[in-house]
Amino acid sequence: MTCVTSENDPLARPPRGEGGQGDGPYRPFAHLTAENSALYRRVMGVFVRAKQEFTVHLRPEDVHLGLPPEARLSLDVVAAALVQLAKWGNLRADPDTGRVTALEDFYRARSIYQLTRAGEAAEEALAAYDEALGRRGELQAVALADIAAQLRTVLALARRPEPDPAVVHLSLLALVERFSGLAENARAFMGSLQRTVDLHEAEVEVFLAYKQRLIDYLERFIADLVTRGAEIAELLEELDAPPDGPIGPLLRLAAEREASDAAPDAAAEALAAAEARWRGRWDGLRAWFLSVPGRSSQAKLLRSAARQAVPQLLAVVQALNERRTGRSDRSADFRELARWFAEAPDDDSRHRLWRSAFGLYSARHLTIDQETLAEREADPVPASASWYDAPGVRISPQLRRTGSYERRGRARAVQDRGEARTYLAQLARKQAEQTAAARASLATGGEVRLSDLGGLDRDAFRLFLLLLGDALSAWRPGAESVSTTTNDGTMEIRLTRLPGGGIAKIDTLDGTLWGPEHLVEIIDLAPADEPLGDDRD
Repeated sequence: MTCVTSENDPLARPPRGEGGQGDGPYRPFAHLTAENSALYRRVMGVFVRAKQEFTVHLRPEDVHLGLPPEARLSLDVVAAALVQLAKWGNLRADPDTGRVTALEDFYRARSIYQLTRAGEAAEEALAAYDEALGRRGELQAVALADIAAQLRTVLALARRPEPDPAVVHLSLLALVERFSGLAENARAFMGSLQRTVDLHEAEVEVFLAYKQRLIDYLERFIADLVTRGAEIAELLEELDAPPDGPIGPLLRLAAEREASDAAPDAAAEALAAAEARWRGRWDGLRAWFLSVPGRSSQAKLLRSAARQAVPQLLAVVQALNERRTGRSDRSADFRELARWFAEAPDDDSRHRLWRSAFGLYSARHLTIDQETLAEREADPVPASASWYDAPGVRISPQLRRTGSYERRGRARAVQDRGEARTYLAQLARKQAEQTAAARASLATGGEVRLSDLGGLDRDAFRLFLLLLGDALSAWRPGAESVSTTTNDGTMEIRLTRLPGGGIAKIDTLDGTLWGPEHLVEIIDLAPADEPLGDDRD
């Protein structure tokens, strides 16, 4: 990097609109858009590091030595940069009288520099900007455990007759800080995950190596979110039980402690603002983990987004594998066609390749009149003639008026689809019979243990998994039982928790299902005389 100062160099003169004598609150940011902005940023970085080491003033020689060796310019260039930064308001220049040893030294322009408040604020803003752009989102399973632990601590404080306000305030602050980090990182991670899914030009080997680690990461977080999320939801429900719940007095204690330092004439307003702020934080925490009618919780939405990302990643992997195995790809075809055009020996070959690739032949579907045909026979037009130089073609008035040309001929014969309808009717009847048999085999006639549902065939077991999934998705935190019906209203399942029941084992033709023991009752709601199908044509 070379830099020569002159009257046109921004090191000697600020850019237009950012003069040293102009007024404006954002002058310390002018060095970002000026020429040699990289040098200005490095110089300001030297002052920031010096401030961290409790050094206040720096001479040009100190700044020159503090620059990285690969970006170190001459001392005159650094001095010019310091002068320009002082004009913008980033630095303050003071006379350097510490090295005056003779009278003539008073007439030399020697200065020492230090950061101004505006320059320090600008550097802090730029550091926050760089940190926000470089932050990598992550799904923090550890944060879920920390939030649950903090909620248990808050619940223990709520059960005390007179909790310590300082302990309550610090516990709530730790809870809010951990939750804020979890929410922000989850949002950033899902945004970066979508960009990863949309990334189609990545190196195949790199993406394939990364996708398995990412899928494992998502699966672990989803499992933790399901288990920890249910625990956090139960703690939130217990803390916020109606009418006010034990969390209300704790929020007031935290608000009173925050408002205790307010001025006497603004104490009431500060207390009201602090209470509103803490209630809003608590409502945000509840909305993240608890669903209400008409609105799903953010944890549920995050879980759904993470689950949807897995098949999307697999689809990208499939597309990459197809590209590697040589299957047709539009972008690859166009690149190959461009290579053929580049290797063509002359323009005639390129024109033939163009016509073969894109099929841009003459408009043979247009109908012309007899007069035009006679003119063409009398004065033929070669096929190589350009459309710009060739005479015009008069087409049929009917085509110009209606925009379509109907080909005359025999109508197509009507196909007999009776055999296909018969096959579809028989298939529907067979499927209805299988479904009815599965419903009949699943009907328990009362409450039974899950482990007693053995010997199920494939159709009955598939239907049972659907019923079990509907029941588990309808289960509310803290509930002991759940009852739900299928979408078609033909079956009802009632599932009841069985404390101390152990592990249920269900053997099927496809394998063994393991899970916590429950009491289950499956009721067939379909009418006994329901038709199983119709094999009429």
